[in-house]
Amino acid sequence: MPSTFDAALCRSQFPALSIADEGHARVYFDNPAGTQVPRQVIDRTVDCLTRCNANLGGYFKTTVEAGELVDLAHQACADFYNAASPAEIVFGQNMTSLTLHMSRCLGKRFRPGDEIVLSRMDHDANVAPWLLLAEDLGLTVRWMDFDTGTYEFPDDALSKVLTDKTRLLAMGMASNCTGTVNDVKHFAAEARAAGAIVYLDAVQFAPHYAIDVQDLGADIVVSSAYKWFGPHQGVLWGREPLLRETFGYKVRPAGEDLPHKFETGTLSHEGMAGTLGAIEYLEQFGSGETRAGRIASAWAAIAGYEQMLTLRLIEGLKTFRGLTIRGVTSANAMHRRVPTVSFTIEGHHPQGLAQAFARDNIFVWSGHNYAIEPVTRMGLMDKGGVLRVGLAHYNTEAEVDLFLASLARQVRA
Repeated sequence: MPSTFDAALCRSQFPALSIADEGHARVYFDNPAGTQVPRQVIDRTVDCLTRCNANLGGYFKTTVEAGELVDLAHQACADFYNAASPAEIVFGQNMTSLTLHMSRCLGKRFRPGDEIVLSRMDHDANVAPWLLLAEDLGLTVRWMDFDTGTYEFPDDALSKVLTDKTRLLAMGMASNCTGTVNDVKHFAAEARAAGAIVYLDAVQFAPHYAIDVQDLGADIVVSSAYKWFGPHQGVLWGREPLLRETFGYKVRPAGEDLPHKFETGTLSHEGMAGTLGAIEYLEQFGSGETRAGRIASAWAAIAGYEQMLTLRLIEGLKTFRGLTIRGVTSANAMHRRVPTVSFTIEGHHPQGLAQAFARDNIFVWSGHNYAIEPVTRMGLMDKGGVLRVGLAHYNTEAEVDLFLASLARQVRA
């Protein structure tokens, strides 16, 4: 898995990576829940709060510059998603908040007896909002199920539950538990052919691979910038015709223009500035005449490096007796997963493992990690869930080896 990615150049730009606790360097393997940020994000955030900290719509210097910053952030995120227009980009607090809001807006289109399809692989942020909507509107919920042996969806997973009453498909591009990258383009084509809206959670996919919304065939794609090296900020892309015709819950002075009819209240301008900084950071690892092109080529380089790290981790985990990796493990299939690796090991509770890793200053998560559906489907909810290791492009082979050595000490203890 060759890669042209310069990990040393990357690491030099993250202030948090140089922090040590009592002489022990931090190992950030908690990335699926939130990544560290590069200097560009910090600088952009501070500059916003220092230079243009004002609301929008006035005539004085700070408000004018704040408006310019907001426009720059929308355009940058349009390039991040390869969207056709910045009018298709909606900012919000995070993916969960945006989905709760958009589910209500889209719900105005549905009627009792309509059906929606959800995924057993998904984070609850793309499940619970739709379950609540279904309860309120009298909708029928159908489920796409994955194979617990392969940790992937069969090709016919959607066709088994798709009917002429299906109005929406909500699924993830990648799992925050199994790490599986789903064939969402295939399923989106099926759903849209049946007249259903396709709503994709890209939170776990976006920190690892390029997203091209003009190619995916989806209607809405949403991620959280703090999962891809930015601040706590959500970024939604929606197909412009759909956004224009969809009802927006908003205050009366807000207009109908896009994307503002979905951006409720005063947004976090500093968060938008930091998101712009994250995209500017990513650009440096790519090449091309356009920002969208540079971002795509950057992710290609990053993916090769991350797949090498992931394989190193998986091959190391395979040497432990009684350990089950809950995801794709084949060496030639690393492109079908993100570098989020969950596992269980006989005789060791995930919480106890996480506590022991913390004592070694290795940061990992345990439990269900809000992936209630897949953890339940795998029969692990009453067993403490999983131990989850989440790699990012600023991690190293040496850190993977430290993790494996720490696990060996725990198993021997």
